[in-house]
Amino acid sequence: MSETVLGIDIAKQKFDVALLSEGRMKNKTCKNSVEGFETLSLWLEKQGVQKVRACMEATGSYGEDLAIYLHEAGHTVSMVNPARIKGFAQSELIRTKTDKLDAGLIARFCLAMKPEAWIPPALEIRSLRALVRRVDSLIDMRSQEKNRMGTAHESVIVLIKEHIAYLDKEIEKIRKQIDDLIKRNPQLKQRKDLLDSIPGLGKVTIPHLLAELNNLDKFTHVREMVAFIGLAPRETISGSSIKGKPRLCKIGHARLRKALYMPALVSIQCNPVMIAFYNRLKERGKNGKVIVCAIMRNLVHVIFGVLKSGKMFDPNYKPVLT
Repeated sequence: MSETVLGIDIAKQKFDVALLSEGRMKNKTCKNSVEGFETLSLWLEKQGVQKVRACMEATGSYGEDLAIYLHEAGHTVSMVNPARIKGFAQSELIRTKTDKLDAGLIARFCLAMKPEAWIPPALEIRSLRALVRRVDSLIDMRSQEKNRMGTAHESVIVLIKEHIAYLDKEIEKIRKQIDDLIKRNPQLKQRKDLLDSIPGLGKVTIPHLLAELNNLDKFTHVREMVAFIGLAPRETISGSSIKGKPRLCKIGHARLRKALYMPALVSIQCNPVMIAFYNRLKERGKNGKVIVCAIMRNLVHVIFGVLKSGKMFDPNYKPVLT
């Protein structure tokens, strides 16, 4: 008997599902709310389905509440990188795109590829992640307002300055809430202290790492974490005539790549391990962008080692640098 799978195409206001069982497909559209989740459960019961393997794209926060609801209801849930779904669609030569068809595509992908089960983060991690991402949003708003100052009419300059001041206060208030949340949680406090021992990582970056790298158990090797973040080099070699320059894969966690960029620049000023590595790359004639990416990868090596071992950073430790 074939497995029953549920493909979910998620959007802000609604989600479309495709129930695939024994070669037959059934579709349903629900509101992206608690009411819609309950409607989906009742619909699954009417179809005689007790348990499904549900699959959706990992596209921000729109689908997390539904994923948690399904997980708590006893279903298996997978959150998949959209690039994998896109590649699967290309393999089927699909040219038409609608929400209903996308849900069916995700269901077929789930049945064929059997992606790993997703485990929801703990409540405190979800709270930390929401606060950290809120700060990012406010910082973006502040940057937009500062950019407007140069071209704004004098009648609105005072209003823009007032808004910037308000955003400054909100950012500081939420950062205080982040600090308090970390201090109240022993595990987060321990990990924060470990990360704090790494020169180059500061009070802005560490909450991002704690929020987005909460489940270290899924990484058995540092290469997996590097790939998860999207810092693995990608080579283009075909036959004897095509050999492109290695580039970052970038199929991974964009927020973590962004969070690690400034620490990489700071590390080559204060972290003895990274300074030595930087000098070796300079001597080999590597350009600035290549060096920064390499420093980011090696910061991940150090972060992985410190968090996995539970030991503070040791500048005399000699990791295998790649």
